[in-house]
Amino acid sequence: MALYIMLSTLSESGRKVIRQRPGWIRKVNHEVERMGVRVVSQYAVLGPYDFVTVLEAPDNETVARVSIELGARGSVQMMTMAAIPLDDFIGRISGGDGRPRRGRRKR
Repeated sequence: MALYIMLSTLSESGRKVIRQRPGWIRKVNHEVERMGVRVVSQYAVLGPYDFVTVLEAPDNETVARVSIELGARGSVQMMTMAAIPLDDFIGRISGGDGRPRRGRRKR
């Protein structure tokens, strides 16, 4: 399973729905989970985005399907990015054992 960060911005109609039925957010999260993506955590935020959601999914295609399904409703726009846990990232760029890679010595 891989991690993804989804940044969401509500449309005007999406904001109206949230104002009238705040529990709608949880309903959407359950729909997302039925599509094979687990909502790890979710935050309402201030700034250019309304929500930051951390997702866990088996692959990029599954997350793309969720983005298309939700975006087609017209109530939200999303930007989704793959996320690499920091320890995994450090391990991969350092050669897999946590030590920095050594460059070739010039002779």
